Order: sequence, then structure tokens, then C-alpha cells
Amino acid sequence: MQKLVPLAMMFAVSPLAMADAENDLVQQGKYLSELADCVACHTTDGGEPYAGGLSFKTPFGTIYSTNITSDKKEGMGHYSFEEFEKALRHGVAPKGNLYPAMPYTSFDKITQDDMRALYAYFMSTTPSSQPNPDNDVMFPANIRMGLKAWNLLNHSPQEYVADSSKSEDWNRGNYILNSFGHCAECHTPRDITFAMDQEQHYQGAMIGNTWAPDITPETLVDQGWSSEDIKDLIGTGYSRKGTVVGEMYTAIYHSLSKFDEKDLNAATVYLLDSDENVEGKPLTFNAEANEGEGYNLYMGYCASCHGVEGEGKTNFAPGLAGNGTLAHDNSVNLMVATLYGIKPQHYSTLVSFDAMPGYDKDLSDSELTELVNYLKAAFTPSSIRFTEAEMSELRKEVEENQENAAH
Repeated sequence: MQKLVPLAMMFAVSPLAMADAENDLVQQGKYLSELADCVACHTTDGGEPYAGGLSFKTPFGTIYSTNITSDKKEGMGHYSFEEFEKALRHGVAPKGNLYPAMPYTSFDKITQDDMRALYAYFMSTTPSSQPNPDNDVMFPANIRMGLKAWNLLNHSPQEYVADSSKSEDWNRGNYILNSFGHCAECHTPRDITFAMDQEQHYQGAMIGNTWAPDITPETLVDQGWSSEDIKDLIGTGYSRKGTVVGEMYTAIYHSLSKFDEKDLNAATVYLLDSDENVEGKPLTFNAEANEGEGYNLYMGYCASCHGVEGEGKTNFAPGLAGNGTLAHDNSVNLMVATLYGIKPQHYSTLVSFDAMPGYDKDLSDSELTELVNYLKAAFTPSSIRFTEAEMSELRKEVEENQENAAH
């Protein structure tokens, strides 16, 4: 009988242990869903979390995100694990093929264990009966069967395989940024079939009316980013190299800022391709540029917020000295900010910035040329300078992108 007592106790405790294990799996899945930024794409402003309905404008029409709550009719509550995995890894849901606006071409790298944690979490979410809106996509893109051909041509699902020549931190950063984080989906150019061009991984691409910049290690190091800069930007949305705006703002707010310390370090190691701490370069301010029309325009329109030497103001306006947006050869984002302004940015209770007004009605092409050339000369090591004709063409491109993005 004495031997039966421990056995009985084991069976009595077992359900509690199982419940704890299930809760741990759900919590792990919740964290992984934050890494994947699921809430940003599957939640409308003021809507129920994960209930879908957010619109995405594509060259083929408008696609709406779906309800991914645990609701058994409108959501994923009726999905088996195998169906859930097939949707995330292969882009095939029970009702048919998914459009690659859903980043299954990145989620295919998720390991089986992490996939089970995600499934456990989404099956535990609060159900929402919000119906899924119909997509408004033109022919022939509205024929889902065509996506099978696209997948055959562009998608070869494979779980992440570690690079044995790299460190554990580098591999972790590679895994989380290129699977859950799906960073390449925005920062990698696409080919004529709209598939990511893997030969240009992270080399920058246009997303709507803005440019997702080149974030290759070579470019980041050349621009003077330090390990601390990367951690600050991912963790708070702000570093001495500037702030993030647009799509990246929501990615920081909902996802990247949720990284725990270990994953934040791993992401930094991967992005800079260095296990050692990278010191970065001093911020650029060239006082010799302080002359001419561009300097006068800067003092009149910009210096009161961004500082006479581009030092910025804490929780009001970011610095421009050494600013990453200014330093890039691609000046689309600089033009978008200058012409159309930036909405208030509230990253956390400790980090926020005021709105920036747009000057599209105030600056002529000639003035814009002088101002941008001054910004480049004073606050970056870049040798790029625009002629008025080049600025006029760039302005026209940005205005057309803005108009298309608004429709």
C-alpha cells in the first residue's frame, strides 16, 4: 500500500502540472505572436484584437486581413493544428490559398515547437464574431487557384536551419527577424512576380509612399550605427540616429519593443553581423556648411525644433546630426517628411515626439533643393547634392506616390 500512495499523489497532481505546462505554452505563444506583429495587421483602429478587417492596398486591389481569433465560425477556432500550420507555413487555409500579403513566405521558417506555441495561444484568444470582409481584387488576381502557381514558382517552405559558422546569438537574431519579424518582407526588393529578391536581401524597397531602407550590416556600419543605436531604435523607436515613422512605427510599437533582453541583443548581433559591441561613429555636424540660402531656410523652418547644430530636443524633435534618414542615398523618406510632415509619435510613456508640419505649400523646387543640399552637407558625410531639375523629378515622384497611397 505504501507504494500506491506516491502513485495516487502523482495522478492527483498531474492535471495541475498539465495545466501549468499548457499555460506556459500559451504564454510562449503570446510572446511569439508579438514578435510576429500579428495584432497590427489583424486589428482595425478601435476594433477587437485579431478580429481582422484592416485594408491593404496592393497593385491588384484591396485585401483585408482576416479574423484570426478563436471564434469557430469567423475566426480560426475550428482549425486543427495541421490546418493552422499549413496556413502559416504554406499559405493555404481551409478555405483556400492565402495572398502573400500574409507573410507566410517568412513564417515558413518557424520551428515546429514554436508553431505549436502559437497555435495554443490563438486557440486561447477571446473569440470575435466579426465577419471577414470580401477582398476587392481585380481579375485575374481574384482567382485563388492562380496562387498555387505563384507558390510553386516562389515558395519552398523550410524550417530555419542554423548556420554552424555563426554564433548562437547571431542565429537567434537571424531566426526571429526573418521568421516572426518578417523584416525582409518590407526591406527586400521584389521581382516581376512580386516575390522577394533574395539576392538583394535587406537592401531596401518602396512600401507605399515610403522607402523601407537598406538595413544590411555593411550599410548600417558604414552609416555609423552602434550596437546601442540598434537596441535603442528597436526597443524604443528612437536612437541618436533618429526615429522611425510609418509602417515601422507600428512595428516598433506592437512588436519590436516587446523583445526581451536576450532577443534584443540577438537581433542587434545579427543586424550588425558582429558578436562584439560595435561603437559606431560620431554624429556629423559640419559648421562650414552654415552659409547660403539652404542654411537660411534651415534656420527659418527647422532650427527652432531640430536645433542650430541638429542636436534635436528630447521628447519633442529628433536630432538631425548623423540622422539615418538624411544619410541614405535614397532621399524619398526625407522628401516625404519635409513635404507632408510627420504625425505625433508616442513610442512609450518615456519616449514621444511632437508632430512635424509639412511644407509642400511653402517651398518651391529651388528652395527645396537648397534646403536638402544643406541638410546633406551639414549633418551627413554624404557627397550627394541635387540639381533643381533632379529635385523637381524627385518631388514629382514623391507627390505621385503620396496620391496613390491616399487612394
